[in-house]
Amino acid sequence: MTIKPPVDLAGLRLLIETMPDGDETAASAAIARDRLLTKPPGALGRLEDLAIWLARWQARARPRAESVRIAVFAGNHGIAAAGVSPYPASVTVQMVANFAAGGAAINALSGAIGADLTVVPLDLDRPTADFRAGPAMDEAEFVAAAAAGMAVVVPGLDLLCLGEMGIGNTTAAAALSAGLFGGDAAAWVGPGTGAVGPVLQAKIAAVESAVAFHRAQCDDPLDLARRLGGRELAAMLGACVAARHARVPVVLDGYVATAAVAALGLLRAGGLGHAVAGHCSAEPAHRRLLDRLGLVALLDLGMRLGEASGAALAAGIVRAAARCHGEMASFAEAGVDGGV
Repeated sequence: MTIKPPVDLAGLRLLIETMPDGDETAASAAIARDRLLTKPPGALGRLEDLAIWLARWQARARPRAESVRIAVFAGNHGIAAAGVSPYPASVTVQMVANFAAGGAAINALSGAIGADLTVVPLDLDRPTADFRAGPAMDEAEFVAAAAAGMAVVVPGLDLLCLGEMGIGNTTAAAALSAGLFGGDAAAWVGPGTGAVGPVLQAKIAAVESAVAFHRAQCDDPLDLARRLGGRELAAMLGACVAARHARVPVVLDGYVATAAVAALGLLRAGGLGHAVAGHCSAEPAHRRLLDRLGLVALLDLGMRLGEASGAALAAGIVRAAARCHGEMASFAEAGVDGGV
């Protein structure tokens, strides 16, 4: 299903409110098949859960995870000028060029699983506003970025992995998480690309200022995503919404990707039912955010690169789950005693 991109915040909110529920008929059929496969019940652990999750959100009794797209969105942040990162904003543009040249970790990882990699730079020459005293984006900018994310959801996809690149975006993720869930800024701020000492303190101070300013004016999760996020975060939110409408399950990458879509979990019950956390980042607050959203990561490898690297690795596990479910013989087919 292709959806019409929204033209304003109200249109985006309507798309979120009308996201379809999972297909319980397909899920029930997948559960029934799982019980017949040549293994003890539950012996494949979470792989069985993943296969049923795929069936529910793809609306297929025999789910697939062969056509995988990895979407990496890149954006620049005005808050980077406040000294919140040890790297300059110019690195965002340089890394996008590295993606295009095939030299980044995500190029290797997407090749390893045979996934399609698409990189979407979002107005890199025009950083978002410094969100300490005003919104990061106006409504038109936010909705345009969300629409750019929606555009990566094309017909024929079985699975979508979401990731990002953007100097300063762990500051945005921390501010958005604190804005959505409350708590001390320091509890949501981590090293990101390696912030320590004065840089880390600048990052905490920036988040404190931003959250205090915007929470005094707004408590709506979607508007907080506009005020405290970034273009690449808005694009991941848009992609996640479009994927739900197209019945494409989503694998989230790390802290930034999870923060980007967190508003969906607050705006409606089950708003993130079609998404799994690919991994738990080494960024300390990621685990706290996953807990708040009720998500349990598939992997915990101490990674904190971004670029959808953890999501790409997790996509291989999701594919393995689908293949086991679809390719294993039943007890009757294999002539094995013991089937239920």
